[in-house]
Amino acid sequence: MNGLLHTARLPLKDGDLLAAVDLGSNSFHMVVASYVLGQLRIVDRIKETIRLAEGLTAAGELAAPERERALECLARFGQRVRDIPPQRVRAIATNTVRRLAVPQSFLAPAESALGHPIEVVAGREEARLIYLGVAHEQPPKAGHLRLVIDIGGGSTEFIIGSGFEAIERESVQVGSIATTRRFFGDGKLSRKAWRAGVSAVSAELQQFAGTYRSLGWNEALGSSGTARAIGEICAAMKLTKGAITAEALPQVRDRLLQAERIADINLPGLSSDRQPIIAGGLLVMEAAFEALGLSRVAVSKAAMREGILYDMIGRGGLDDPREGSVIALMERYGIDRAQAQRVEDTAMLLFEQVRDDWSLDDDDRLMLARAARLHELGLTIAHSKYHLHGAYVIENSDIAGFSQQQQQFLASLVRTHRRRVHKSDFDALPDRLLASARRLAALLRVAVVLHRGHDPAPIPQLDARADGDRLVLTLSADWFDSRPLLKADVRAEQDYFSGLGIELVIEAA
Repeated sequence: MNGLLHTARLPLKDGDLLAAVDLGSNSFHMVVASYVLGQLRIVDRIKETIRLAEGLTAAGELAAPERERALECLARFGQRVRDIPPQRVRAIATNTVRRLAVPQSFLAPAESALGHPIEVVAGREEARLIYLGVAHEQPPKAGHLRLVIDIGGGSTEFIIGSGFEAIERESVQVGSIATTRRFFGDGKLSRKAWRAGVSAVSAELQQFAGTYRSLGWNEALGSSGTARAIGEICAAMKLTKGAITAEALPQVRDRLLQAERIADINLPGLSSDRQPIIAGGLLVMEAAFEALGLSRVAVSKAAMREGILYDMIGRGGLDDPREGSVIALMERYGIDRAQAQRVEDTAMLLFEQVRDDWSLDDDDRLMLARAARLHELGLTIAHSKYHLHGAYVIENSDIAGFSQQQQQFLASLVRTHRRRVHKSDFDALPDRLLASARRLAALLRVAVVLHRGHDPAPIPQLDARADGDRLVLTLSADWFDSRPLLKADVRAEQDYFSGLGIELVIEAA
């Protein structure tokens, strides 16, 4: 589990397997697919109802029963993907893990059980992956806009997209489990509580409803279990053939509210494992219809797990969304492209010279290159402490294609590329990433200091080798001695490097 991004690198060969693991707030899913003639063919699906969100306490901890169910499930998933190359397995956790006070307290044993890293994604990144899965499963018509609604256990994502690109992405903290607990926590059902719930959820959706309705859409789709369950109920009640409509929803709601308690809900077509949370899911769907003025929502078979698979294919080719995100950040913050390129080129040279000595991989190379391009991002805010400004922006922005850990990793490199390194600078990273983060930070610092003068002339000689926690640089003596300011800066770096736990040695030749 040393790699950070686990990119599925193309070209894939016919028959190669890829796996996506979705740690949802209600269920855990795993999908295994075979890559055949440029397409994905699903060969295995596993779903286990975990109800992780039910174990989330007010203090942001995870109760023991849900924690144990999750770890046992992940151990079973790990056995299934044991023989698939690690760079072709991607696991993603969503709302409930995002809300843990100390996510690593769950992620560390979860990764051990699964045998693979688990990425935590922000709500808008979750939305992007959901849309990607739906769009590939049901290819969109050219020029048409789609609204996709995904009601999960802990959150609901709303996306408007065109083709395979998400244009608008929102994630709201309302889901089938969370909403059931919020409005029917005592297990009792009533029309008064229902009306209050719909009103409250609709109010939360108003923050973006106007923008969405102004943009408009040609069709609306619901993905994941709640939408499918409601569609199946509509069909079983002979209200529709499986779609969810404005005429059918009130009839389903009225039938549900005939029960006075959640345990007594009796809806045609409703599975027993969905019964405890259907009230919250149906309430969110009714609120969405009301806030967005919906008349019909078709049901998609795809969800985030399929999006993860297609995203893995894109990451290995020319469609890596992270590249577009980095370019967008460079443009938005007016980064000096020539300087960024000089720093990146030198960082890549150093990387290739020490990658074997320091056991660095291609994913580390990608992260170092992106940090080099973005290291001056904070200059547009203020020159003073610009490395801290840049790190803050990276860590707290919604950046398409990046998980929260990847943003934290990238932010830590930008934060530590100059001045003193503090012990807390890498606190957000899991232990498995600390060694590579510190080593990449060392390489970025060297590249930055060597180009501090923005001199476009190439460095005549630069050799590097590493031995444990020791980095040795060899520079041209004539070139180095003729630049006293640079020489002083490089010497200062030897003191700063102590914060990385690395000794920097300078040799002149």
